[in-house]
Amino acid sequence: MGDPFIRHIALLGFEKRFVPSQHYVYMFLVKWQDLSEKVVYRRFTEIYEFHKILKEMFPIEAGDINPEKRIIPHLPAPRWFDGQRVAESRQGTLTEYCNSLMNLPGKISRCNHLLNFFKVRPDDLKLPTDSQVKKPETYLVPRDGKSNVTDITGPIILQTYRAIADYEKSSGSEMALATGDVVDVVEKSQSGWWFCQMKTKRGWVPASYLEPLDSPDEAEDPEPNYAGEPYVTIKAYTALLEDEMSLEQGETIEVIHKLLDGWWVIRKEDVTGYFPSMYLQQAGQDTDQAQSRIKRGAPPRRSSIRNAHSIHQQSRKRLSQDTYRRNSVRFLQQRRPRARPGPQSPGSPLTEEEEPPKTERPKPQPAVPPRPSADLILHRCSESTKRKLASAV
Repeated sequence: MGDPFIRHIALLGFEKRFVPSQHYVYMFLVKWQDLSEKVVYRRFTEIYEFHKILKEMFPIEAGDINPEKRIIPHLPAPRWFDGQRVAESRQGTLTEYCNSLMNLPGKISRCNHLLNFFKVRPDDLKLPTDSQVKKPETYLVPRDGKSNVTDITGPIILQTYRAIADYEKSSGSEMALATGDVVDVVEKSQSGWWFCQMKTKRGWVPASYLEPLDSPDEAEDPEPNYAGEPYVTIKAYTALLEDEMSLEQGETIEVIHKLLDGWWVIRKEDVTGYFPSMYLQQAGQDTDQAQSRIKRGAPPRRSSIRNAHSIHQQSRKRLSQDTYRRNSVRFLQQRRPRARPGPQSPGSPLTEEEEPPKTERPKPQPAVPPRPSADLILHRCSESTKRKLASAV
């Protein structure tokens, strides 16, 4: 059997979901070459992100070089608000888009990017639990397949944050902030740059300038993982503060804490420190897409912000680098097998953890008694032995 490919993609409809908050996902029936049929669920923002990467992979077919030679279908960009009417109206566009994808040349319609996007994910297999207050509502595509294509937008779950200091934007894609501004976060990027909107303005903002309204701590920050994940530096960085690390491009490190402000705690041997996440790429992955992320530069750290004003009495809780190092060393010591001590060179001092090598003493051999004299033997032997000795003479 040859490599897997998709025979057909059909849009079944969409679901209105309420956990963790209201949003919409689209249901696709994916028919594979082995005659299997799988149902997958995708948000419109995911579909549009897939579309952008596909265009970057095939610039000629996307019309970037010559617009007249474009064969990849168009897909309107999402807007910032959605509703049931919009979710229903965009079904026609998605149906035409999927049909056009399947009619593209095999190098596009059977590329790994497309196949991986429509593969079944663990979330596709999860069913709503009984504990959910409100179950998802399902809306199927009309049988005639007709649907008006008007305003298209993506399902976005917005969270509200507050600016702790003034921020002056340095490019047209960023958004300026004043202390106390309340913004809605549209996207939280691992780089530490968050896409926000405020009234009629929107743009990228450093996460370090924002704080949740109910607590100084970021509830979504994960716990440290002292086992570490292997990453490779894709750009050199020189430390500006003593708790940061300086690394050259191409060095391999381990990430032990992924913080949402874009400054991750990394480990190089037994040394830990902060490093900008946008200069890191997971080991074994292609670095071409990662290089496009570093054009904006690393976001500022919270500790570098002057005149920061928080509405919370307690400051944000952060572990010190000493704590990271102690926990990391303790974890590595537990993971490493205990090595047997090697031979100690003469004159070299012993450390506190080393013990002098124990030399095995040879086992004492039993002493051999001297052979008794003939007179002593005759004196101590039995009468029978004496008679035998006398007859032998």
